[in-house]
Amino acid sequence: MSDWERSSTARVTAPARPRKLAKVPFVELADGRLQGVVSSGSDIGRVYVSSVAAGTYTFACSTNNNRPCGGARGSFCNHIRALINEAVLQHGAERVARYLRVETADGEPNAHSITAGMSDTRPPQGDTKAAAPVFSRFLRHLAYLELTPTTSPLPEMQWFPTTRAVA
Repeated sequence: MSDWERSSTARVTAPARPRKLAKVPFVELADGRLQGVVSSGSDIGRVYVSSVAAGTYTFACSTNNNRPCGGARGSFCNHIRALINEAVLQHGAERVARYLRVETADGEPNAHSITAGMSDTRPPQGDTKAAAPVFSRFLRHLAYLELTPTTSPLPEMQWFPTTRAVA
C-alpha cells in the first residue's frame, strides 16, 4: 500500500485495470453523470470536458473554454466514446452500467454494449454548464498529485475533523 493510501481517511478503490492517462486523464462518476477530461486528437493544447447523465443519457462535450465539440451533433462524439471506454477501465463495466442505469442487450456489460445501449435511445444533447466545475476538479486533482505524501493536514482541507482528535 502506498503512502497516500495509508494516510487517506477516504476509502481508496483500485482501478479495475491499469489505464494510460494521455488520452483521458480524468474520469469520475459524480453529480449524476459520467464526466471527465479528454485530450484533443488534433491539438495537443486542447482538452474537452465530456459528460453523460445517468438515466437520461443526455450528453455534453465542449472545450475547457466552453466551445462546443464539432463531433457531438446529435450523437456521441469520439470524446464521449473514449470517456466511456476509460471509465470501464477505471471503475469496471458493471459499476459504470449500474451508475448510468444502462441495460445492455447481451447481459454482460462492456464499453461497447454500454455505449450502444445509451446510443440506441437517441439521447438529447445537453448544455455544457458542467464543464467548468469538472475542469476545476481536474486541475485540483493534478495539484494534489504534485504534493509529497504526508500525514499532516493540508491547509485547504483543515475543515475536515481530525480522525485522532481527543475530546
